[in-house]
Amino acid sequence: MTYEHIQVSDREAVRTVTLARAGARNAQSQALLDELDHAMRAAATDDQVRVVVIAGDGDHFSAGHDLKEAQASRADFSVEQRWAYESLRYFDYCMSIWDFPKPVIARVQGACVSGGFMIANMCDLVVCADDAFFSDPVCHTLAAAATEVLIHPWVMGLRRAKEMLFTGERVTAEQALQMGMVNRVVPRAQLEEETMALARRVAQAPPFALRLVKKSLNRTLDAQGLRAALSGHFDLHQLSHMSDEFAQVKQKGLAQAILRNKKGASA
Repeated sequence: MTYEHIQVSDREAVRTVTLARAGARNAQSQALLDELDHAMRAAATDDQVRVVVIAGDGDHFSAGHDLKEAQASRADFSVEQRWAYESLRYFDYCMSIWDFPKPVIARVQGACVSGGFMIANMCDLVVCADDAFFSDPVCHTLAAAATEVLIHPWVMGLRRAKEMLFTGERVTAEQALQMGMVNRVVPRAQLEEETMALARRVAQAPPFALRLVKKSLNRTLDAQGLRAALSGHFDLHQLSHMSDEFAQVKQKGLAQAILRNKKGASA
């Protein structure tokens, strides 16, 4: 398959899949998400690949879902259409990264926002540049009940997750490190090198043993209710799209919602 919105490269046993819409801050269009899922499925069955790195081209990892595309092509979706679209491309695609049979490392710089936050935190390890920041402002901007996959309390703790979602404020790279959400923070200039060094180290382990230990570690959170909680939140997220608050945001334009929120916060 020829990709238009991602790039795929191999170095030894490490495959890097890069979101390649730098001009749009790697906003996640339908085509980009479909290509990412295809690339991950290909990597899962390639015996030469032992570790996958998910990265973003340019200054930012990902600004989240492409709201301009959403406004243009999905603003008039019925409940059934929205459910089908988001359950596949937002929920199922994310969970396929969580359940990926090989270790996955997120390489994060700049903005890691909303849908970008979801993808990065589906990965097993996160290495970020010192300029990285994480946020999920959609409760403020879109009147939606957070993003589709509420991974937040599982990766940063309940109270910090509530603070992030209630305020819409950013979490810096150092704050993310302190709360255990990321594994390493490195200078921006060293991000690619340091991530690759970690990936190579992980790739030295026997692949079947890695697969089994990852399954066991993920089952620890499953036993605590992760999968049921994520599924339950997805239902409530869909309900939030039917509120009068969301209808007002949609009428004014989804793509402008974040800009309006920034202006309000600085007023």
